[in-house]
Amino acid sequence: MRNIIKASILFILTLTAIASCTDYDDEIQSPIQNFIWKGLNLYYLYQAQVPDLSDDKFSTQKNLDDFLSTKGSPENLFESLIYNRKNIDKYSVIFSNYVELEQILSGNSKSNGLEIGFTYKNTTTNEVFGFIKYVMPNSDASSKPIQRGTIFYGINGVAMTQDRTTKQNNFSQPLNNDTYTINLADYDNGNITPNGQSITFTKTDYSENPVFYKNVYTVGAKKVGYLIYNGFYSNYETELNNAFAYFKGEGVTDFVLDLRYNSGGSIDTATRLGSMITGQFAGQVFSEQQWNTKIQPQFSANQLQNLFLNTLKNGAALNSIGMTKVYILTTSRTASASELVMNCLKPYINVVQIGVKTTGKNVGSITMYDSPNFSKKGANPNHTYAMQPIVLKTVNKIGFGDYATGIDPDISNILPENYGNLGQLGDVSEPLLAKALNLATLRIGNQTQNYKIYNEIFDNSVRDLDSEMYLDNYPEGLAKILK
Repeated sequence: MRNIIKASILFILTLTAIASCTDYDDEIQSPIQNFIWKGLNLYYLYQAQVPDLSDDKFSTQKNLDDFLSTKGSPENLFESLIYNRKNIDKYSVIFSNYVELEQILSGNSKSNGLEIGFTYKNTTTNEVFGFIKYVMPNSDASSKPIQRGTIFYGINGVAMTQDRTTKQNNFSQPLNNDTYTINLADYDNGNITPNGQSITFTKTDYSENPVFYKNVYTVGAKKVGYLIYNGFYSNYETELNNAFAYFKGEGVTDFVLDLRYNSGGSIDTATRLGSMITGQFAGQVFSEQQWNTKIQPQFSANQLQNLFLNTLKNGAALNSIGMTKVYILTTSRTASASELVMNCLKPYINVVQIGVKTTGKNVGSITMYDSPNFSKKGANPNHTYAMQPIVLKTVNKIGFGDYATGIDPDISNILPENYGNLGQLGDVSEPLLAKALNLATLRIGNQTQNYKIYNEIFDNSVRDLDSEMYLDNYPEGLAKILK
């Protein structure tokens, strides 16, 4: 609709002929729904594939309002405008309270400190068991007798199941409660036998430092740095930089980056992590953004480039370790900004992936508020809705970004986690770390897969946004246009 877009894109009017008529001054009904439609009409990466978001769909504001009135709640409207939710856009979300969204994106949430995965007990029944991936420090769980590798079969005394066809389960809802009890089991060669023990956990406000663990292993003449990094949170960049100061001070010769449980986060922070691992490519292209056909022409090519950096956002110097090879540990939950780092380092250095195929998320989002330019400044005070829609695709220096089905390790480096013996993170005998240390130090020996392999079916991450990758700020060129 010509003049409705006019209000949405503001001064883009001077740069494009998207808008032409003058009936936008009609009284707007349903302001939240109008915000949703206009924001998606302008920014949504898949706008051209959604007929109800077409520029020519509505000729007047009243026509739009009439349409919006048929869609019910803001959430229902938003969902109706998503392109192929099952197969393409699995990630766009809307929140009725943007404070909650902001907290999640910064690593703050209510949590008991458990990072949990779930899988079917066997290949035929609907029975499910859970396993503890790791326990966060200074959390409720850290004070309980539980650790990585603990197995449980039930919650609040009810054995867990998930329908193999509908994917409906009986455990995700109890996990949303502030307090719940897990019923423990023994692995018992995959039989998952209840052992009569149970533990109760309570969620509190928790801020997750994604720099979970760091160490340097000396093996012969090699000094191998190891970092478990669990989320690209920009407010923890100083902690990340301090970890690399430690690696730099130790004079590491090789580096292992553990992204097994890192489902993504800030594109800017991912760029800085890539810069810390290397350091010799400052000013060169790390990644490029591809927006929809409305937004892309508003930029010059370099305005959508993310360059290797040598400073943090606060101006402090980056600590970099000059690697020409990096070993990256992955699971099916390695996603988004983690995959961005992997893909964008490949044109520059040797990236050796160990584990299994990653999630496959090559698209990113921005936070959109109900304001004239969709930023938080000037947001409508009458409600607190905000959207996090997919608005861009990322590619590396050579233009490659087609990994929507995931990134695979070489066949010789495929190594699923063994839920019967996960090992303790940071221990040199933990299978994935042991594999990386073997490769880095050219030692003889390989991890074998002589154990039962399960596919994870559900991840109760403390991060309420699954596999998120986002821009902290609008690109500079767009910000100037929308002033």
